[in-house]
Amino acid sequence: MTIQRMDNVGIVVEDLDAAVAFFTELGMELEGRAEIEGLWADRTVGLDGIRSEIAMMRTPDGHGRLELAKYYAPAAIGPEPQNPPPNTLGLHRVMFAVDDIDDTVSRLRAHGAELLGEVAQYESIYRLCYLRGPAGIIVALAEQIG
Repeated sequence: MTIQRMDNVGIVVEDLDAAVAFFTELGMELEGRAEIEGLWADRTVGLDGIRSEIAMMRTPDGHGRLELAKYYAPAAIGPEPQNPPPNTLGLHRVMFAVDDIDDTVSRLRAHGAELLGEVAQYESIYRLCYLRGPAGIIVALAEQIG
């Protein structure tokens, strides 16, 4: 037996509305929001007394999803260090293919995104960058140019 697909990537955020706005600006679509609580949630996640809200974001092609989660109880804890560098063990980053990297970076900066380096070119194939998004996550962008 093999897996069927990767269903989603989960990101815990402090401000759910701001994260939804950020990923909407990137071009994702809000699929839905829901409140999550109850014994089933506690058992699934391994925490007691979960009360959270999620927003499911979908890529335009319908194949990729991000689950943004805001925990009300138990309260979310911050990572150490607060903005880990790209070489930190664990989930590294989420990358999106975009049509126009300069326009996308400009629009995301209005939502608080900051470039970690600069927009760089890989051979004559891609323009790439890393930026810091909601909850300090690294969002990578790739524009195919050749």
